[in-house]
Amino acid sequence: MRLKRVYFEDIRLFKTTASLVWTLLFLLLLFLVPFIFKTYYLSVVNLMCLNVIVALGLNILVGNTGQISLGHAGFVAIGAYTAAILLQAGVPFVFTLIIAGLVSCLVGAFLGLPSLRLEGPYLAIVTLGFGLAVMVIIGRMEMFGGRMGLMIPRIDLNWSGLSYDRTLYYVFIIITILMTILAHNIIHSKIGRAFQAIRDSDIAASVTGINLVHYKTLSFAVSAFFAGIGGALWALYLQFVTPGTFSLMMSVLFLATVVLGGLGSVTGSVLGGIVMTLLNLQLEKVVTVPLFGDLIVFLSDTIMNPSGIANIRWVLTGLILILIILYEPHGLNGIWLRIKRYWNLWPF
Repeated sequence: MRLKRVYFEDIRLFKTTASLVWTLLFLLLLFLVPFIFKTYYLSVVNLMCLNVIVALGLNILVGNTGQISLGHAGFVAIGAYTAAILLQAGVPFVFTLIIAGLVSCLVGAFLGLPSLRLEGPYLAIVTLGFGLAVMVIIGRMEMFGGRMGLMIPRIDLNWSGLSYDRTLYYVFIIITILMTILAHNIIHSKIGRAFQAIRDSDIAASVTGINLVHYKTLSFAVSAFFAGIGGALWALYLQFVTPGTFSLMMSVLFLATVVLGGLGSVTGSVLGGIVMTLLNLQLEKVVTVPLFGDLIVFLSDTIMNPSGIANIRWVLTGLILILIILYEPHGLNGIWLRIKRYWNLWPF
């Protein structure tokens, strides 16, 4: 077994030359996607990027620090509405993106204060109340457009020489790659090791000299920053935001994405964001189930369907998560690790 001798070996992105080569090939494929596929598939990849960015931040909070959040849609909403107001005021997109992330970060640091005395279901209730409060407050303030929402203007992408959709795709991909690298560096840094120590035992972490007040608050702030960036991209993606978009089910969906991908893993966050996006797009379609010789059509996007099961989309999503937790506790990242281990030992 080859032991690590210097700190750089722990934080570097590519452990082997093979991983570097495969990553470069994957990035080349992503670069060629706009010239191969139609606009619809570019939109799907953009949606994957949004979910991946939010999942990366939530995984730092849940998977690495051991804190729970059922109100992450509130941070996404703060980032989205901040971006909407700034873009309407003519602020350049780069500054809008950073400010949206920082505003969510400040709110996240404030929300992280209750985590110093609360944990488990009590912290979940606090974050749940935060997410619902954000949705209600935004819906009742005229500066945020009330229940009607806000329109978001397109940003200037004429400098690229490509169509708007293709350029927007590259913007989303570049930001997602940068946020992935940032999450990787945070997890493998001194801060990330402190987060993991708190997750394993906050009492033991405190005894070893880790400041619980500082790092628990920082964990919420970092997670909210990622959510704010995702919210700003969400506003740019939809070009229209309403309070109803950022509901409790969105927070549950983000948490399910982290569990599906694998807790405490950057790779798991990426895989979870991709698979959960595809899963939800498929479940939004018509699902046909044979029953008593007849075919009953369930419309997943119908709230009350007298001829079938209400909210079949969430029923199937919950069933998939239950199976993942029972048979693959490490999520998609666990499957990926077993695949790599198999090929490393092949053909023995």
